[in-house]
Amino acid sequence: MASGGPRSRAPRALHSARAVDVASASSFRDFEMLHVHLDLRADFGSRTLSGTAALDLRCLAPAGAAELRLDSHPSLEVTAAALRRGPPGPGEPPGPEEPVRFHTRPFARYGCALCLSFPEPRPAGERFQVLLTYRVGTGPAVCWLAPEQTAGKEKPFVYTQGQAVLNRAFFPCFDTPAVKYTYSALIEVPDGFTAVMSADTWEKRGPNTFFFQMCQPIPSYLVALAIGDLVSAEVGPRSRVWAEPCLIGAAKEEYDGVIEEFLATGEKLFGPYVWGRYDLLFMPPSFPFGGMENPCLTFVTPCLLAGDRSLADVIIHEISHSWFGNLVTNANWGEFWLNEGFTMYAQRRISTVLFGAAYTCLEAATGRALLRQHMDIAGEENPLNRLRVVIEPGVDPDDTYNETPYEKGFCFVSYLAHLVGDRDQFDKFLKAYVDEFKFQSILAEDLLEFYLERFPELKARHVDAIPGFEFDRWLNTPGWPPYLPDLSPGDALMKPAEELAQLWATEELDKKAIEAVAISTWKTYQLVYFLDKILQKSPLPPGNVKKLGDTYPTISQARNAELRLRWGQIVLKNDHQEDFWKVRDFLQSQVASWLPPVRSATSLATTSAPCTALRIPPWPLFPPLPPLGLMTWCCP
Repeated sequence: MASGGPRSRAPRALHSARAVDVASASSFRDFEMLHVHLDLRADFGSRTLSGTAALDLRCLAPAGAAELRLDSHPSLEVTAAALRRGPPGPGEPPGPEEPVRFHTRPFARYGCALCLSFPEPRPAGERFQVLLTYRVGTGPAVCWLAPEQTAGKEKPFVYTQGQAVLNRAFFPCFDTPAVKYTYSALIEVPDGFTAVMSADTWEKRGPNTFFFQMCQPIPSYLVALAIGDLVSAEVGPRSRVWAEPCLIGAAKEEYDGVIEEFLATGEKLFGPYVWGRYDLLFMPPSFPFGGMENPCLTFVTPCLLAGDRSLADVIIHEISHSWFGNLVTNANWGEFWLNEGFTMYAQRRISTVLFGAAYTCLEAATGRALLRQHMDIAGEENPLNRLRVVIEPGVDPDDTYNETPYEKGFCFVSYLAHLVGDRDQFDKFLKAYVDEFKFQSILAEDLLEFYLERFPELKARHVDAIPGFEFDRWLNTPGWPPYLPDLSPGDALMKPAEELAQLWATEELDKKAIEAVAISTWKTYQLVYFLDKILQKSPLPPGNVKKLGDTYPTISQARNAELRLRWGQIVLKNDHQEDFWKVRDFLQSQVASWLPPVRSATSLATTSAPCTALRIPPWPLFPPLPPLGLMTWCCP
């Protein structure tokens, strides 16, 4: 079977084929979405995208269907709808268009249903097109930025954010991860602007028009667009960086020659990288997330441009989504852990290969601490602390996100590896898992059945029902993970950081002992761990914070966002007023008035960042502001 496209053999019967998605108002079980083509014009003056969406569909309902329901949003205005019968033929003129009656129907606070009534029921098996003329302004999916919200501060910018259920406010669609399809787009932009999308084909057609095509089927939430003053630079054989002109030099310097090693390691572990290119788009500073793993083009925060490559490896998480999430996808948002738990495990496998077990375990210990912090705040028995979250009708999936699918999900995948007992064998399982379910959307039952089929000796031992570790308990019982992977290799890095933090917490500083610790060799997560320990021991004895900053200017004057945040927390908790300006500058560059108005406080919190980049704990020091949240590993 070709590795670059959908499977050619008959797929297994999936539990996900019968899964319900309460977050979608669409009739996605009655119709197959084959392809979507967008033809849009961007107008920064009116802040609108306008044009058409052509949906290529096949009727699946055995008795036919008289109505098509699509996910939509009040910010999206459909002005006309038409039907074209038969499949579009290559080189053939389009068939005649028949007007279709349509109306909207309330669904939830995050969207509505767009209902189209056909002149007569579409028979089972028929292929046809629906053409929608529409426009969309500012809304939850389409974010318009003024020039002052960009890095260059000269031209405006617009981008879309699809995850989880936001792209229904970008174009009418089946906005559910259960459905995958190919797409293409023709985007017209004003003079001096460039458009980019999450597509494997990028082509400029004239001075102001760009054509995109995604030849691999993806769910709606991964269709992404950005338009701005953008330029690019090659940084590897299949990677480039995109950014505003004032950032492109820093982006190229930070990532030149870096990405390919991450991709190649992922391929050795999990199988071919099927998406063609892996590019990075460095977003304006007002982008309120760490990163979003849009295929072929990850959107990332410019916080990653630390100037010393100290945060370059955080994109390993987004790269890991190329296999887990983008290729094998959760069938509904209650199974979000399938995306994130496997991605956390994959990220840490790549990290272990490249940087060693000690550093990876230190990073994982940071993640475990965040999970502990979350559960202490929310309560272990909170129903959101289950791997399989029951999302009630009307509840926005964004409101259910927290650390649990990431870190408890990581623990469950680690437990499955522990049961196998051989890391190489589990690596082979992961590769087989990706190959078995690629381009499909699954539930936990699909995964676990395949797991037990691959390891019949485990199935014979009934490992799914070991008391206290039952698979059902993992999925459906809230609380702390029943199994925690061994992170003791990280002690080699954690212990020196703990001992150094203790030295700085004493009344009489032992300068000789402090100077004996060479932190110049410490990577970001070891420094983060050290600063977290300092913060726990704060306020320090008078004068110690000033001496700490003077001793370690690489921390107190860092460009690294992880270190800047923690230094700011230390400054405030110790009332170190001479560095208050650093806190102000950091907040002004990341939050404050630069937050796009369309984002809710919920979607900015730790529990709602999309597949992000940096692990920053909630900021407890400014109650009037939404928490900075996890500019961390994930997706909103």
